[in-house]
Amino acid sequence: MELRKWTELPEKMRTREVRRYYNILMKRSGWFKMKRVIDIVVSVGALIVLALPMLVIAIMIKRDSKGPVFFRQERVTQYGRIFNIYKFRTMVHNAPELGSQVTVNNDVRITKVGKVLRRYRFDEFPQLFNIIAGDMTLVGTRPEVKKYVKQYTPEMYATLLLPAGLTSWTSIAYKNEDKLLMDADNADETYVKEILPVKMKYNLESLRNFGLKIELKVLIETVLSGIRKK
Repeated sequence: MELRKWTELPEKMRTREVRRYYNILMKRSGWFKMKRVIDIVVSVGALIVLALPMLVIAIMIKRDSKGPVFFRQERVTQYGRIFNIYKFRTMVHNAPELGSQVTVNNDVRITKVGKVLRRYRFDEFPQLFNIIAGDMTLVGTRPEVKKYVKQYTPEMYATLLLPAGLTSWTSIAYKNEDKLLMDADNADETYVKEILPVKMKYNLESLRNFGLKIELKVLIETVLSGIRKK
């Protein structure tokens, strides 16, 4: 993982608003290589430990409902590049055709097994493969779909200076996002106008404090958050 030269960034990102964050990251670029090493070591280790639980989850998904084990969707990562994110499928196989791209609490599209997986975030285990492939990192801004990235303000594009993350302060704070959208008349509109701007404040704050210390805090809090739910 590395930071491109300013002149090599996509035109949408070469703005005054993004430059502020770019300068901060450049001063801390020495952390980039170590961050990538940690991503690979932790992800490979986690996959070894989770191999059997993931197999059990796959069997449960197949027995619970028709469709593939994995859910694949195009998301946006570093510099606006599109990649396919992988998750365990938690909804009916044709869910994208039946509603919004954001999920609300008690969404009828969620399967029985899916409810459990989503509650404890077990559905995100396959993203460890995305991290190993270099599309994602352990700690960073959660990847959005293209339609929401198009709604970014100039400052929000700074979050695309780094790869998308598996977890972040934002994902911890908004772990019950589906409940916030439950009563919305238009989930997509509510997400873009009310939730996305607040989530981005967390993401941009993390960029301003980019470094080993904050990333370790996020990883520890992510684990603790899961334990509290259990």
